Amino acid sequence: MYKILVTDGISDTGLKSLFDHPHFVVERQPTLPTVELKNIIGDYDALIVRSQTKVTEELLEAADKLRVIARAGVGVDNIDVNAATRKGIIVINAPGANTIAATEHTLAMMLSLARKIPQAHEKTVSGIWDRNSFKGVELYKKTLGVIGMGKIGVEVAKRAKSFGMNILGFDPYLTEERANKLGITKASLDIIAQESDFITVHTPLTNDTRGLINDEYLRKTKKGVRFVNCARGGIIDEKALVRAIQEGHVAGAALDVFEKEPVANPELLQNPNIIVTPHLGASTVEAQEKVAEEVSAEIIEIFEKQSIQNAVNMPQMSGETQAKLQPYLLLGDQMGQLVVQLLKGNAPAKIEINYYGDLIGEDTELLTRTLLKGILSYHLSDSVNLINVLHLLKEQGVSYNVQKNATNKGFANYMELSVSQGKDSAKVGATVLNGYGARIVKINQYRIDIKPEKHLLYVKHQDMPGMIGKVGSLLGDYQINIGTMQVGRTTIGGEAIMCLTLDKKVDANVLRALTLIDGLNEAQLLELASVDSFEAGRVKPQKVESI
Repeated sequence: MYKILVTDGISDTGLKSLFDHPHFVVERQPTLPTVELKNIIGDYDALIVRSQTKVTEELLEAADKLRVIARAGVGVDNIDVNAATRKGIIVINAPGANTIAATEHTLAMMLSLARKIPQAHEKTVSGIWDRNSFKGVELYKKTLGVIGMGKIGVEVAKRAKSFGMNILGFDPYLTEERANKLGITKASLDIIAQESDFITVHTPLTNDTRGLINDEYLRKTKKGVRFVNCARGGIIDEKALVRAIQEGHVAGAALDVFEKEPVANPELLQNPNIIVTPHLGASTVEAQEKVAEEVSAEIIEIFEKQSIQNAVNMPQMSGETQAKLQPYLLLGDQMGQLVVQLLKGNAPAKIEINYYGDLIGEDTELLTRTLLKGILSYHLSDSVNLINVLHLLKEQGVSYNVQKNATNKGFANYMELSVSQGKDSAKVGATVLNGYGARIVKINQYRIDIKPEKHLLYVKHQDMPGMIGKVGSLLGDYQINIGTMQVGRTTIGGEAIMCLTLDKKVDANVLRALTLIDGLNEAQLLELASVDSFEAGRVKPQKVESI
């Protein structure tokens, strides 16, 4: 028998499969004080929470039997995932259960924004009958730009089409074929800015999407555009949005999420052209039942079949495999990050993984997932993990192929990762050298030898005297210290590359200055996850035989 503890208000209907299962005993202890929870947590195999219970490292120290923590929702901010990972506890959530709720809230916000419904309601209930101040606009034949065509973005687009709207969709993984099937137009961010009457965002919050809608982007938009954000606070720069509304360029906005919650910014709360709700996207009876149903079903799968779908951390590999592959895991994650950046941030349509040397005799399933996760995490952030990465690849329509080759590449072990999108492609080769550690030894067609570090500068240039000195001198002028530098070329006097490790990040001004050097064709900053951040996300839960 497995004992399950439920500490927050979660739907009984959603938990029915656990209540009815002969191998599970479900106990409710709602609003339990932390001290009391710590005293009893050691008796339970699984814990189900929403947002109220704080699952801290201190609490987990007493959870000696605990194998699974289930968040009946999407966010896991109230769970110390790193502490759970170190303890060997699987953390799961319900990422798809709120799709309909978030979709419908987005449409409700859009309609409220178009017809000024909250403002009209407030004035009417105050006793003022005012029909002249609230003239709205129709959605019919308006253009809606959807930034982020994941599950929620797609569902929003489908419903907006029923209003007779023209839909422009942007997503790194949106292909022309998929857009045609959805009956929408694939568009760039700039085209969405120029042509949209309404813009709604449905992306994860990543380094690339934080502040995506900023002053510069807002200046590109059509005058009178309206914005909706029911995704993540921070995607829209709130100060820039307020400025654009005050200047009369943006007609209004409807926001369910904010940079800081609960929101207290008077510029947002008191602006008559901004509608706000307190993060209600998933707050429906049905969504709360679905999240409970989803985590209940997965708990049963984990304990009965050792199968995981929605873990936010990864299962443990065997001790023998871990010892052999551990040096390659961080390297594989970094290779994935590198190669997608070399593709200029475009989402790949095809991925090729090749293993050589000693690696061909190993079980490389975990390593393959790590390489793929490194690629997808560039666009999908922490929504991708080693459990769901293959599912997400299929969902995004990305094909991948893995080969093990007996041919010798000059190293005892060697991995090569290639990605392509249309005519564009990128390739990274790497190895682990005894006594020296991980090395990137190939970028595209160029041979190099460089240790992967957080800040790398990739430069394409003509092979001509003085180029190295010019690059070094310019970086010095900007007070940027070079750790190491490697040069690669295929022919004397032809195109060559430099790859430098830097002590700090360079900004766009430095990159622009570099490209002004005569004979220097391209300069790109490549950023890699640090060892610490990778180790924090690496899991050692109970062994899972089939995933």
